[in-house]
Formats: sequence, C-alpha cells, structure tokens
Amino acid sequence: MATALPERRVVNPEGRLQKKTGIAARRIAADGETAGDLAFQAADRLFAAGVRRESIDFLILCTQSPDYFLPPTACVLQHRLGLQRACGAFDYDLGCSGYVYGLGMAKGLVETGQAEHVLLLTSETYSKYIHPEDGATLPLFGDGATATLVEAVEAEKPGLDGFVYGTDGSGADKLIVPVGGQRHPYMTTPAEEMRDKYGNVRTNRNLFMNGSSIMNFALDVVPQALDEVLAKTHLTKADIDYYVFHQANRFMLRYLQQECGLEALPYWNDVTEVGNTVSSSIPIALADMMREHPEKQLHHVLLMGFGVGLSWGGCVVDLTRSTRER
Repeated sequence: MATALPERRVVNPEGRLQKKTGIAARRIAADGETAGDLAFQAADRLFAAGVRRESIDFLILCTQSPDYFLPPTACVLQHRLGLQRACGAFDYDLGCSGYVYGLGMAKGLVETGQAEHVLLLTSETYSKYIHPEDGATLPLFGDGATATLVEAVEAEKPGLDGFVYGTDGSGADKLIVPVGGQRHPYMTTPAEEMRDKYGNVRTNRNLFMNGSSIMNFALDVVPQALDEVLAKTHLTKADIDYYVFHQANRFMLRYLQQECGLEALPYWNDVTEVGNTVSSSIPIALADMMREHPEKQLHHVLLMGFGVGLSWGGCVVDLTRSTRER
C-alpha cells in the first residue's frame, strides 16, 4: 500500500468542534490539483517501492471527484502511469465504503482468473465541493489518495474474506452535492444560496451533509454488519488483531466502538492530521497503523466502511504479507 496527501496543510480553529471531532488539521488539494493527480502520486510511490508497472493487468479507481465526467479517470491514469495496454481500467463512484467494495471487486477479478495484479486506487478532493463558509462540513473533510496492490498468491486461507455489503438509497439526500450531474445540470440550474440557523452558508452546488442522520445510520447498520462479517469468517471479536473503521471523526468512532462492544480491543481512531478522507480513510489508517505497530501480527484485520449512498461494507483482511510506503 502507498498513500499520497496534498502539500497544503490547513489547521482547524481550536474550540468545541475540534475537540469533539478530533480533527486538528487537514490536507487540502491545491487549485488545479485533481483526484487523478493524487492517485497518480500514490501509485507512483507504490512502483517506487518495488511493484512492477508491467505486472498490473487491472486498474480500479474509486472517486466521487473525477477529473472528467468522461472519459474515466482510470483510463487516463493507465496512460500516465505507463501501464500496459492489456490492462483493464474503470472508475467506480462510491464514498466511505468504497475501499471495501474495491477490495471485493479485486478479489473477484483475481479468483475468477481475470487478473493477477490489481491496482486499487482511491482518491478524493471533497474540499472542492464545500462552501468556504460552511462551518458544518469544512472542518471535517480532507483530501488524499491511496494505492493498494491486490495480488494472486497461493495460500491455504483467503487474504480477503467475509465480505458484507449493504445499501439504503432512501438516505441518498443526507450526503449529497445536488447540482452538477444530469438530474440538475450546472448550465440549467440556478445557484441558490442557503444559510442555516448556525450561520453556515452553502449553495445547491456544494456538499450537503445531515450529520445527525449519518450518525444514526452508522449506529444502526455497523454493529449488525460487524456481526455478519465475523459469522462469515467464523471468527470471534477477540480473534481480530485490529479493527479499522472508516475514519469519519473521533466522536462517531468512539460511539461505534461502544455500540459494537470493542472498548477493550485494538481499535484505530486517529483523524487528527487528515480528517475524513472518504474512500481513502481506511487505507490511510491501515498504513498509519502498520507503521505505528510494526511488531504486531495482523492475520485478521476487520475493515468497515459506511457513509454516502447510503452504503456500507465490511470484510477481514490478512496483512501479514503487506508492506506500506508513505
């Protein structure tokens, strides 16, 4: 695995919100710096660490801030990265559960013999969707990208296992950029400015998030999804070497830890320097966790993503063969 963060570091104001969310600073993409650029940097670091470019036979990019509506940013990256032409490539539009979904697709490609070396990229520049005067969302989201190689190897047990997915599209409007797609195109939809009772400003072209609804959704679906992953893998909570959930914010992660009965178990909760990086949050957390605990055996790491969609997904990964560069 490898990660890439923008150079620009923005510090959140001290106060109640920073204390509650645990987000002291975020990395923000520069003007003109795109999700494709950050994904390129992450992939390039993976190749610099020893992964052979010519071995990649499939590229998957998870992003909700693509460089273009079309062509797929993954196709552009195939050329920029110098990958072989006999390489499949596509984007998929998913958010906080996107890394788990990407691992699931990579597993399917490998185990059906369609690919042997899948390059899974995640990259987001949510900051470009947020109104500069929206204090409800601006301090939460950071930009970043990751690259993960999923490789076919002979093994007695699967390295990716116990996948569980879920969707509740009735909550699609709880985390949304209303204008910009074909439902409400930029050219024909007037911009409308809104100010909430707390003085936060946004337009219908900016990111909107109903924080309390997202919180309730996560508390509702994550505990059950975790139990389903454990049942599929025939593991107990104590068998898991580390729990790594989508890094939304400290407050939500603490509540989920309590609701899932994980207070006494290894559980990653650190958004201090990057904030919520959407689909990149789990792999960034994995890289940080592996760096901080190089001695720890990581046969069973339980991943859980949840958010925009509304969507969720969980699985167990074996990281004993993994390396990371940042």
